[in-house]
Amino acid sequence: MKRLLLLTIALATLSVASAQVSIDRPYAVGADVSWLQSQEARGTQFSDRGEAGDALDILCDNGFNYIRLRLFVNPRSELGYSQRDGYCDLEHTLVMAKRIKEAGMYFLLDFHYSDNWADPQKQIMPQAWQTYSYDEVCQALYEHTRDVLVALEAQGTAPDMVQVGNEVSNGMLWPYGSVRHSFEGLCGLLREGVRAVREYAPSAEVMLHVALGGQAEESQRFFDAMNEYGVEYDIIGQSYYPEWHGTLEELEANTNALVLKYNKPLIVVEYRDHYLDIERIVSSLPNGLGRGTFIWEATSPQWGKLFDESGATTEAIRAYNR
Repeated sequence: MKRLLLLTIALATLSVASAQVSIDRPYAVGADVSWLQSQEARGTQFSDRGEAGDALDILCDNGFNYIRLRLFVNPRSELGYSQRDGYCDLEHTLVMAKRIKEAGMYFLLDFHYSDNWADPQKQIMPQAWQTYSYDEVCQALYEHTRDVLVALEAQGTAPDMVQVGNEVSNGMLWPYGSVRHSFEGLCGLLREGVRAVREYAPSAEVMLHVALGGQAEESQRFFDAMNEYGVEYDIIGQSYYPEWHGTLEELEANTNALVLKYNKPLIVVEYRDHYLDIERIVSSLPNGLGRGTFIWEATSPQWGKLFDESGATTEAIRAYNR
């Protein structure tokens, strides 16, 4: 029975292989700015070399060409990320998507299939889905992805790239998508998300994002499972924070091995420090398969550190304007 299931999945994968996106897009010099709206609401005024301006324009002027935004299912829920203001919901994302496109930048949409942070330590089921069966969660995930993409397309701001899940190394939508015992549940969920992207944002590239920057064995275990269970995707996404993901040498060895084994482009889609080293590693990957980097929370003085507490650019931003 298992062999028959895997054969069916393999045939289905072959049938949709032609749907995989292969578009000549630029190398991503990217920034996650998901905190930007809340910073602006608190009164932060951004500037570069003493001249006030929109943070997105400042980033663009300093070499950035891609912006990443996270999206929660319902951040106002009792479990939510932003119960009062609803930051990182669809409404706020629509506003930001317009700003990104008006700034002439590309847009990466990061689906956190949760009401709050989704990462390797927690992938909490959205409150509204918690009584659902596995099949019902698969359907809800598909419909949520579809509805978001339809809304973005309707205002002319379809994403150029979509993450189906955030840091899903240990699965998502626990317990159904936990990989503790098997990848089968996770892969069924991922296939529904990918299906929605292919149908409603057909020009968008699909990224699968794990937090295993320097962990080669775990990375290959994950992407081997994607092949086994027929999850098709365009881009490998990795997080890299040294305190969790090893040395730069381990990042370099792992990313080289991944692009050679799976023949997929790779992006380090979250990092905080060591930009020039990470840039060197990614841009030097074999066969031109290094596709870019995204600094996490670029406008935060604590994380991205490209702006200070007053909103003024720091010297760190000059490394990007090359």
